[in-house]
Amino acid sequence: MIKAGKNILAIAVTFLTLSLSCPLWAGKTPEHRINEAIKTIGNMSEQDDAQTMGEVIDKGVAVAIFPSVVKAGFVLGGQYGEGLLLRHDRKTGKWYGPSFFNIAGGSFGLQIGVQSTALVLAVVNEDGLKAFRGDTFTLGGDVAVAAGPVGRRTSAATDINMNTPIYSYSMSKGLFAGLSLEGATINHDPSANELYWGKKISPADILNKQASSKEIKPLLKEIEKLIRMGK
Repeated sequence: MIKAGKNILAIAVTFLTLSLSCPLWAGKTPEHRINEAIKTIGNMSEQDDAQTMGEVIDKGVAVAIFPSVVKAGFVLGGQYGEGLLLRHDRKTGKWYGPSFFNIAGGSFGLQIGVQSTALVLAVVNEDGLKAFRGDTFTLGGDVAVAAGPVGRRTSAATDINMNTPIYSYSMSKGLFAGLSLEGATINHDPSANELYWGKKISPADILNKQASSKEIKPLLKEIEKLIRMGK
């Protein structure tokens, strides 16, 4: 039994090593992340039940997009993804950012395979946005997160508890049936932000900078398209 256990552990370590060295986990340029975020929002907008997602984003104060959160596991498991956040001023309709973040987390249990999940976090109040103004925080620990409602015109602003800081939406493919966000950690990515903005800059300062570059405008158009679906 001991020998078998050691063999399973060795296989698990080998599997994770290979998975984590996969190009899917490699660092992407800010421009690449933006382009993937455009595709993510576009794909989600095509879903029949995406209207409420647009409504929740419209009622919120920010949206975070992680185009590919890769979860790999063989008994042991881990997940990692790179994304960005845009702040939304509902009074003026202006968008601010982007601020670049990574998401990571571990898991244990009987699991095997690799799953790539497109993840969107709708930040609906200032408690949720405050977390993104710092360097790192844990979902379900430092800030509450819940699965976002879906469907056609469910009046999300009144039918769900908008006091929950963050609502999550995902599109999954691969061998896993879903993505658990409890315990996942979101970290500020200083290198990506410095590369995009041309200088060292804090997440809080980024969220005061209007999103106006030619690279970000197509993403804003896709988000606004999704929002219109919920009106």
